[in-house]
Amino acid sequence: MDTADLSHHISRRFNEDLERLRNKVLTMGGFVEQQLQKAVTALVDGDSRLGEAVAMDDYKVNNMEVTIDEECSRLLATRNPTAGDLRLIVAIIKTATDLERIGDEGEKIGYIASRLASMERPADKYREVKHLGRQVSEMVHAALDAFARLDARAALAVAREDESIDEEYEAIQRQCITFMMEDPRTIRRALDVMWLVRALERIGDHAKNICEYVIYMVHGKDVRHTALEDVEKELRTKDAQ
Repeated sequence: MDTADLSHHISRRFNEDLERLRNKVLTMGGFVEQQLQKAVTALVDGDSRLGEAVAMDDYKVNNMEVTIDEECSRLLATRNPTAGDLRLIVAIIKTATDLERIGDEGEKIGYIASRLASMERPADKYREVKHLGRQVSEMVHAALDAFARLDARAALAVAREDESIDEEYEAIQRQCITFMMEDPRTIRRALDVMWLVRALERIGDHAKNICEYVIYMVHGKDVRHTALEDVEKELRTKDAQ
């Protein structure tokens, strides 16, 4: 996205500062994506070291969030932003917070994957979890892409994918419960898998949050507690005006 793309929302004197902030958020998002993909790979491949490495690198995500927060605080203190400028800075702060929480969930997945590597792997090699991990990773990537392009329509489409993530999560949970009932020897592993897919489901929620911030940046509308159908109707009305 060119800095010119920001001029619709903010005064030109903020372009350089906010472009730098945008790049820091996208860098943070790219790193978080990599962490998530590595964590799922560690589970599928039974790679204990990779899982531990993912968990140990979470401090890098935390440091990125602190840096972005400090930069935003400096802009708030020195630029005295008006309404549109303030909205964009607030959305950047919130996006960084959700990325940090995605990093926390990735850390959790890394630890669980490392622990599961020492157990007997199921015959399907965690096929369903791998599929859910791919879905969640693609959702995070698409949310960041919508953020980069300030594309409210794309953000809304990505947010809708959270329903599919929830359905997959619930199906795996039911499967784990069935395994535990049929064979008590699987209880420990099944419980770990349940915690792991819960972390993936939470990452989907955070990706959805980022999409809602994009809509807030573009339209100035807080849609966090609004049904997606109502958001779509409102965006369609705005487009028609």
